[in-house]
Amino acid sequence: MIYEGKSLSVSMLDDGFAELVFDAAGSVNKFDRQTVSELDEATQALKGRDDVKGVLVRSGKSAFIVGADITEFTDLFSKSDDEVLEWVGKTSQVFDRFEDLPFPTIAAVNGFALGGGCEMALACDLRVADTSASIGLPEVKLGLMPGFGGTVRLPRLIGSDNALEWMTTGKDRKGQQALDEGAVDAVVAPDALKDAALSMLKDAADGKIDWEKRRTAKKAPLALNKNEAMMSFSTAQAMVAAKAGKHYPAPHMMVETVKNASGLDRDGALKLENEGFVKLAKTDAAQAQIGIFLADQHVKGKGKKLAKSSSKEINLTAVLGAGIMGGGIAYQAASKGQPVVMKDINRDALDLGLKEAAKILGKGMQRGKVDATKMATTLNAITPTLEYSTMKDADLVIEAVVENPKIKASVLKETESVVADDAIICSNTSTISINQLAESLDKPERFCGMHFFNPVHRMPLVEIIRGEKTSEDTINAVVAATLKMGKTPIVVNDCPGFLVNRVLFPYFAGFSKLVLDGADFVKVDKVMEKDFGWPMGPAYLLDVVGMDTADHASGVMADGIPERMQKIGNDPVTIQFNAKRLGQKNGKGFYDYGTDKRGRPMKTASEEAYGLMKEHVADSREFDKEEIIARLMVPMANEAIRCLEEGIVDSASEADMALLYGLGFPPFRGGIFRWIETIGLANFVEMADKYAHLGPIYQVTDGVRQMAADGKSYFA
Repeated sequence: MIYEGKSLSVSMLDDGFAELVFDAAGSVNKFDRQTVSELDEATQALKGRDDVKGVLVRSGKSAFIVGADITEFTDLFSKSDDEVLEWVGKTSQVFDRFEDLPFPTIAAVNGFALGGGCEMALACDLRVADTSASIGLPEVKLGLMPGFGGTVRLPRLIGSDNALEWMTTGKDRKGQQALDEGAVDAVVAPDALKDAALSMLKDAADGKIDWEKRRTAKKAPLALNKNEAMMSFSTAQAMVAAKAGKHYPAPHMMVETVKNASGLDRDGALKLENEGFVKLAKTDAAQAQIGIFLADQHVKGKGKKLAKSSSKEINLTAVLGAGIMGGGIAYQAASKGQPVVMKDINRDALDLGLKEAAKILGKGMQRGKVDATKMATTLNAITPTLEYSTMKDADLVIEAVVENPKIKASVLKETESVVADDAIICSNTSTISINQLAESLDKPERFCGMHFFNPVHRMPLVEIIRGEKTSEDTINAVVAATLKMGKTPIVVNDCPGFLVNRVLFPYFAGFSKLVLDGADFVKVDKVMEKDFGWPMGPAYLLDVVGMDTADHASGVMADGIPERMQKIGNDPVTIQFNAKRLGQKNGKGFYDYGTDKRGRPMKTASEEAYGLMKEHVADSREFDKEEIIARLMVPMANEAIRCLEEGIVDSASEADMALLYGLGFPPFRGGIFRWIETIGLANFVEMADKYAHLGPIYQVTDGVRQMAADGKSYFA
């Protein structure tokens, strides 16, 4: 044994070749501080040997190395710029020292080789991947750039154009694509990986492969003439500007770094990479995106733990109501290989549900993501029926009928009389109290809310709503079923609107008040989309939701939380609804919808909408973007804080992920609580107090005021 640590070891093989094996405690290998330190110690041990002809680097696990240990970043990035620069500089030099070993090195890559794992492979002279390999540099998804030599070695290996596409998108490559682009030297079957890598390493040691020439090229300036460089980097800058926009600094920094380092050798280029990494580490976007990663890990870990505690297996799912939502839910379950009964009261509705599933699959076929077999298998897994008796063996029933408490209660009661005593019954309600609906059931302990978001196949979130009498076994089973459907479950407690809609409607109320005060809804949408980063501004979102749905839901919220959410007099939403302007569903709302000359969807601000509101709104006036953002986001933030303080949601992390997955909250802001923390709690309270005279939705709780005074954090 040449070296033995806790995360990796080095031992001699036959014929003078050594093997460095990453095999950390736990399920995966990752680059934490200990592993980096051990890699350096192992490198020093190898460098001191005169009997080593070459080194094979491989993993003792089903994946190579999944990347850096993100959990260490929060504390690390809170340090000074100089301290972060010192850390990333010293760490990248460990990879340099490994690259400079006086004999050839080869990486045998299996499973994931991401981030630091990819950079470890790039530091080797040769790379062999097996057919399970996924190789990439996804740091952009954390608001960062590679920091251990990725921006230096990859462009010199596969060209700057390909490398920048890898890095700015964060997409990984399977083995064959990595081979086609030049990132690996061979792809083999998993059981042949070690032998193939060892054979190639021996060829290098014997002089059949010029490994020294390869290494020299990786350490030299990029082989680009002036015109090539100008074309390459200007194209990359334009693509990044178009796709990433102004809110995500990481891809812009990557292009700038590779461009500025193109004429430098390894050491000069690495210095620029280190400096760029530090700048990004200190941005709000990186803090937010790292926060999302950690929150996502928390949510997924919690979901898996609850699912593991489930004592009930869900083998057959029934969906009641075959409209757009019902069809979408049925499709989602069937697409994951689960048999589904889809029940409605008339054949036309069933046809609509099946068409919804077929439409989703058809679009998948057009994009090459679904083949004929998958389409047939999915559709055959859905059994349409008009009879309750067909669902008598269902383990899970999801009610998705019209959003009316009396109708839902009637359907739920009838369902309970048909299914088995241990069958779980859920309601896909978006606002109606689960406790209220449970009153219609004899066994409310097996009932909960299961709130999907539209369109079901695209929206990752399912809100699982616990009623007062819902058993933990029921929650655990529904969490397990949600995961099985490929969705992210977040468990909340019952209240009007639950979590997502409860925080959304104060945001809509803030919008309505702003319009009544003379703001132009087009300007508001532009600010909330371009400056704050929402995928849709509030007027556009209301058109997508539908004025009928929004008006009805606001009534439910007013009844449930009258102290803050009373309906607004002359609400622009109600004005549109009363004029039968329902939004996208009938082509007219705040905007008019149609197609351009090429048949592409388009929207234009509606003169009729302006006319309907004219007598109810104040004289038109300009609001600056800071006021627009504050007047919409403070009500949402205040209601999210109340949900946390009241125990509706268990943690700020879960609330952030719910809004990210359920509403499309801008990822570069990290979620509603991350946004509050980025502003600073004291600054948020000051902002809210500025508008407190506008009503209760702007008035902060005593809890957040005290937290601000005490300097506390929602993520402590």
